[in-house]
Amino acid sequence: MVRDRRGQVSGVARRIPATLVFIGVLLVLGLVSEALWRPLADGPWREWVAYGVPAFEQGRFWTPITGTFFFSQPWFYALIPVGFAGFAYLEFRRGTRVVLTYFWIGQLVAIVVAALFFWLFAMTGWPWAQMQAGALDAGPGSGLMACMVAAIALVPTPWRVRGLFILLAGLLVATLFGGRLADAEHLLAAVAVLVVDRPLRLRKATIREKRLIAFVGILALGAITVLVALVPTNGPFGKTQPLSGSIGDVLFDVVVILLIANGLRRARRLAWLVAILLGLVNLLAAAIVLLLVGAGEQDDVTLVLGGDPSTEIATAILWLLMIAYLIVYRGAFRWRRTAKLGASPRPDADEVRQQLQAHGGGTLSWMTTWDGMRYARTPTGIVAYQVHAGVAVALADPIGPEDGRAQAAADFATMAEEAGLVPCFFSSQESTRAAVPDSWRNLIVADDTIVDLPGLEFVGKRWNSARTAMNRATREEMTFRMSRLVDESWGIKAQLRGISEMWVGDKSLPEMGFTLGTLDQALDPEVRVALAISPNGDVDGFLSWLPVYGADGVVRGWTLDLMRRRDGGFPPVMEYLLGSSALHFRDEGAQFMSLSGAPLAHEYPPDAGPIAVLSDKLAEGLEPVYGFQSLHRFKEKFHPRYETLYLLFRDESDLTRIAAALTRAFLPGATVRQFAGAGLELVRGKS
Repeated sequence: MVRDRRGQVSGVARRIPATLVFIGVLLVLGLVSEALWRPLADGPWREWVAYGVPAFEQGRFWTPITGTFFFSQPWFYALIPVGFAGFAYLEFRRGTRVVLTYFWIGQLVAIVVAALFFWLFAMTGWPWAQMQAGALDAGPGSGLMACMVAAIALVPTPWRVRGLFILLAGLLVATLFGGRLADAEHLLAAVAVLVVDRPLRLRKATIREKRLIAFVGILALGAITVLVALVPTNGPFGKTQPLSGSIGDVLFDVVVILLIANGLRRARRLAWLVAILLGLVNLLAAAIVLLLVGAGEQDDVTLVLGGDPSTEIATAILWLLMIAYLIVYRGAFRWRRTAKLGASPRPDADEVRQQLQAHGGGTLSWMTTWDGMRYARTPTGIVAYQVHAGVAVALADPIGPEDGRAQAAADFATMAEEAGLVPCFFSSQESTRAAVPDSWRNLIVADDTIVDLPGLEFVGKRWNSARTAMNRATREEMTFRMSRLVDESWGIKAQLRGISEMWVGDKSLPEMGFTLGTLDQALDPEVRVALAISPNGDVDGFLSWLPVYGADGVVRGWTLDLMRRRDGGFPPVMEYLLGSSALHFRDEGAQFMSLSGAPLAHEYPPDAGPIAVLSDKLAEGLEPVYGFQSLHRFKEKFHPRYETLYLLFRDESDLTRIAAALTRAFLPGATVRQFAGAGLELVRGKS
């Protein structure tokens, strides 16, 4: 293990030689110049290595090169691992030549353009430009920033857009409210890469990304409000003093901004309008500031507006950018009520049944006819879903003609996003996974266990368990009956309900829903129940089976739903019921029976990574409550083949809300006390 890790470290080091050499040179020169423990300005090196307008005016044109290898402050050396992260990643991915090209072009362009900018504008009498025109700087920050932008551009969408936007927003805020020469140089380096490489193409961003950018932008404005209220700043428009305005006004602004930000994230049109109005108010305030300053009445600004002139102007620039963004991408905030998701007329469960019988479906498709489902009509099909915690959880695969299901999945995702919901598909098959956008992620949530029925015979050693159970049932005069619960007598129904209530009563959490039915679903005339009846007439166990229709309107298979047994009854009753059901369906001409998905029981390869570890931990934790692993091992007695079922979602940032939504979908009636009780049961099980 140690040797493998050493080999991995050595392999990485061989791919980032420029990174290691650069860091080494910085440390050696920092030691020689004593910059490691005292500011560069306190030593004799600064005048000969630092770059800026004074250096160029005095003919020290080599300083953009020499100044790159020194830091102006000792504590900058502690940030080397963070500063060189983008440099190292870019070199690892694209090679030494590419990373050095980005670094030196970004470093030199930023230094030269910044010096030229401040030299020109210092002549106008602009105080900020005059101050920075007299400043010197040192360090590789601009080149590292160019490499950071290029590295983020390699990240898959949507994280690329998010990372670049957050980085650019941070640099802009630093320049407007920090105003140092280094801040301006870093911003110029980032903008140079963005202009040349054009990795930030907002017009191609999804509706969700456009909303998220507005959400982050508004939050940034709120953070600035707090920042300038607590910390003195010195930017292009002058200095600000902390607590120059009313604390009550600041808190009010922050609360309003938080409400607006959440509304924009959820595509609320009212939030969009309020954001526009708030931005216009800030622009009006900045205009008043400019008029007062132009009239020589700068001291009246604080009296009239309750804030510093520089704060009003700098904030107005950011609000101007935000208003422009909200107007350009106003289509992303056309919120529609979630109750109207999909086209009219609204489908109902009866139509879904008809579609399944006409065009067929998957092993879980009949569950979409259960109570609690909503239906979205698309031009090519129907999608069944539930809404919890702002998430539209589509169950299984789209319903309708097979050639239209892929488009139906894509249309549903768009509809949900337009309605301000997080779209995802739960327990979907490979066909739906291929239909969602390439940028979507997927997690394996279960393996559908399929037993093929044609030619099935319980012969040979591998079928000992099922054959032994059925032979014992014959000896003990057990009776198997395939029926419909709706046709059974009151006495049989009462026994089944008693068995179910006893099973549920043993659990710390209530009976699960969503993809797990109850006796109410078993009363469907299309659903069949398998009964194991003892010689004295007691029901020792039962199963319920959901139909799986083919495109020809004929049932081609059956899916297991309920599995219940009576305490103290026939011991191998489940093996008996499953084996007898398999032979019964085989004789009727069915092609397969599904023993349903086995949640959290997928066997991942050794190198599957953190998702496999998380799945194993969840399975281990939930085993004392629901016994998913035990159920999976039981189903293996019937030697099924496996078909993967997926959770399909946009990206990892949705997972927290999806987890909350699935919890409510599966346990809609669970209370906080019941969840706490389940937690205690898990702890006892582990101990």
